[in-house]
Amino acid sequence: MSESPVPSTVSVLVVEDDAVIRRAVQLALERYGYEVSVAEDGLGGLEAFRSARHDLLILDVMLPGLDGIGLCRRIRDESLVPILMMSARSDALDVVSGLEAGADDYVVKPVDIGVMVARIRVLLRRATFHPGAVEAAAEPGPGSGSSDSSDGGSGSDPLVFGDLAIDLRGLTVSRAGATVPLTPTELRLLLAFAEHPGVVLDRRRLLREVWDYGWEGDTRVVDLCVVRLRKKIGADRIKTVRGFGYKLDRS
Repeated sequence: MSESPVPSTVSVLVVEDDAVIRRAVQLALERYGYEVSVAEDGLGGLEAFRSARHDLLILDVMLPGLDGIGLCRRIRDESLVPILMMSARSDALDVVSGLEAGADDYVVKPVDIGVMVARIRVLLRRATFHPGAVEAAAEPGPGSGSSDSSDGGSGSDPLVFGDLAIDLRGLTVSRAGATVPLTPTELRLLLAFAEHPGVVLDRRRLLREVWDYGWEGDTRVVDLCVVRLRKKIGADRIKTVRGFGYKLDRS
């Protein structure tokens, strides 16, 4: 790849039981400027995650002891850190299980390092983005329940949809006054819907806008992230329009 290396301060934890693959991924990512630490099983990965700060995790699905799916769930109970899953198979069960557990994306082994690095960079951008375009474009819609502040509903006001409030400046979401913890991917997905309330967004568009895919991606990533988001903000807040996609309910 022709892109320049990333700063060495970006820390990645790779949890992979195959020593050859683990070392190959570590060396490849270090060549791109990442600071890489490794673990060879699920429990070791959990200990490594808890003992130091990491900007992104790469977890193999098939790990001894605590497998990658279980490890992902344990980490999600404690952190919103971006997670990329690796699977030796491209079958739907591995993909769906990883995404349901809270992973943000996945790659299939044998790993194409160029693809892996591209997806890592997307996940890191997603974790640190500022939604200026959303803040500038978002306008209170009919029935949105936006506050009547003296500035006439400027970008400093939260976007309100029923009992759901989105603070664009603080990048926080609350439901009925209680904070809703969202991963960076879930937050970007919600903001994509909030920028176009009531508008049907198809899966390909969401892959481009939320996952930054400049290539064809797996739309199951979108579907599973929508499922996770619904569990957090309310099952009826995001509507399915069969054959087309999804939309955010204004009310």
